[in-house]
Amino acid sequence: MPSAPPTPVRAALELDGRHLSYLDYGGHGRPLLALHGHLDQGMTWSGLAAELGPRWRVIAPDQRGHGESDRAADYSREGYVADLAALLDHLDVGPVVALGHSLGGLNAYQLAARHPALVRALVIEEIGAVVSGPSRLDFVLSSPYEAATRDELVAGLGAAGPMFADLLRQLPDGTWRLPFHPHDTVESERSNWGDHWADWLASDVPALLLVGRDSPITSGQAQEMAERRPHTRLVTLQGDHFVHVQDPAGFIGAIQDFLRMLDVTAVTGEG
Repeated sequence: MPSAPPTPVRAALELDGRHLSYLDYGGHGRPLLALHGHLDQGMTWSGLAAELGPRWRVIAPDQRGHGESDRAADYSREGYVADLAALLDHLDVGPVVALGHSLGGLNAYQLAARHPALVRALVIEEIGAVVSGPSRLDFVLSSPYEAATRDELVAGLGAAGPMFADLLRQLPDGTWRLPFHPHDTVESERSNWGDHWADWLASDVPALLLVGRDSPITSGQAQEMAERRPHTRLVTLQGDHFVHVQDPAGFIGAIQDFLRMLDVTAVTGEG
């Protein structure tokens, strides 16, 4: 039977007057930084934390503008990476295995490129070395950010209501809000766009690249990403852009195999 998800401790780091909230699943295992994608939050990795503990201590921030973290003045590449470096410095952990989905995957491999002492390995789910439009998140622009009641907010989200119903936040005044701001999300998505090959190739720590068989995001890139970067293992799973949801057994199994390989490498010194 699957392990019960551990109860995380929620804490926050203040950065330039802004709170960056994070979940620490605790324990004395080696640290794994788990980074969600757009429209998501750190709690999405609870199942992963349950499967990897206690050998791995999962630390899952709500990245800027998501979940319990405050909105930011910008959603630049530099801003996201600076948040992660500050969090790891605050926790005094590292180097970490940096795992990320989509937005989180881009942040993870750019963290490795720009702060190599902080990352010992990468697990990248569903993001390419080139990220481009058209936008897949423009649909949120018509969504309300806040409403007087939870039901009113869910209704205002229309067809997307069931997707976010369990993620909504109640504010101190009793109103409800989304766990992201629609306009921030679209700004953030556009800040991802660009050619990031230099960052993908800047590090040579072991990397696991997880892609969906039917992905519109990594199709045509994944094989080249694995071939051009040393020490990179490519695994294709069932699904499209959300393989951690669509093929959870395959996703967890691939990560466990990769982490066991890291253990062997650490003991034997083999590449």
